[in-house]
Amino acid sequence: MARRDRLEEQMIALTPSWSLQPVVSALQALRGLAVVGAITLVAEIGDFRRFANPRQLMAWLGLVPCEHSSGASTIRGAITKAGNGRARRLLVKDAWAYRLAARIAPALLARSAALPEAVRAIAWKARVRLCARYRRLRRAGKPTNVVTVAIARELAAFAWAIAIAVMPQPKAI
Repeated sequence: MARRDRLEEQMIALTPSWSLQPVVSALQALRGLAVVGAITLVAEIGDFRRFANPRQLMAWLGLVPCEHSSGASTIRGAITKAGNGRARRLLVKDAWAYRLAARIAPALLARSAALPEAVRAIAWKARVRLCARYRRLRRAGKPTNVVTVAIARELAAFAWAIAIAVMPQPKAI
């Protein structure tokens, strides 16, 4: 536990000098993503601009269903798990936070106070949409793990939108 705490402190201490620090700060506006989770997600994904749209990011993370198709028949199965396992696991863990009603907790309010209004609007939209979707899918009788992975997939899209909104432009050579 002491070693983990030291590593977390080092990660937090090094973040202000990191070129992707604005992305780390902005991602903390999402429910479930605190500072260490945001650092990990940004470190694993890197430059979010390399994905033209959120679907590409979802596929890279392995959060899309596998597909078996032949002719006119298409059968979708479980998620592919083809991408980055660490980032996927982090998003699935954070998706559990959306089973509760959409509200702004004091800690989340403090983390997002200095963020641009556009980032806070995306985060609130994510909170409302994902909480409602979680309840809707559970009411439809979907298994909890299936619902959580579906929420994680959409959470990746909202993370992409926030990162694109605040990501610093590359320096010209």
